[in-house]
Amino acid sequence: MSKEPKLSFKQQQLIVRENAIIDATNALLAQKGYDLMTMDEVAAEVGIAKASLYKHFPSKEALAAAAMVRLLENTIAFVRDLDTQLPAIEQLKNVLKWALDIRIKGGLPTLPNENTSLRDALLNNNRYLNRLLDLNEHMAGLIEKARTEGVIRQELPVDVVLFTIYARSCDPTLDYLRSSGQYTDEQVIDFLISTCFRGLQ
Repeated sequence: MSKEPKLSFKQQQLIVRENAIIDATNALLAQKGYDLMTMDEVAAEVGIAKASLYKHFPSKEALAAAAMVRLLENTIAFVRDLDTQLPAIEQLKNVLKWALDIRIKGGLPTLPNENTSLRDALLNNNRYLNRLLDLNEHMAGLIEKARTEGVIRQELPVDVVLFTIYARSCDPTLDYLRSSGQYTDEQVIDFLISTCFRGLQ
């Protein structure tokens, strides 16, 4: 069995810097959103010159795509580590709870729904597409299992359930309820999970 080639010190430095850039991008996307985030701010946050930033990522779109790849990779890792002894519906709830918790901590990047150049950058990014398909496949498997167990309505297509869960992780209701000061973060998360999986009936 052959060993992976050892990275040079320079290669290790580049990886560390790239990770710092993606961390800063994640934080700025969570705080300000894509439209207001600038390359200058990312460079300043990392403590590098903008020219150095462009050596790693040629555009703002490429930066956002890298942030989304990181998010997908972290989500896939979480989904794969779920306790398979739990009922499928509880595993799905745990995924949403995890995503909402990350969002509260400022680690969930937000991207605009309509931005042609950003959408094209994501659709042309094989790492992004492969990880998105991987995550959707894992989640769809859990949804199918929950339907089989009779806890998700049979007439609801898998993609409807899947994108309802995804949408709830980005729901602006979270920000409104937190800003009201009436509820703890734990209560807000519980409200969003409850209304997602049990509805209002």
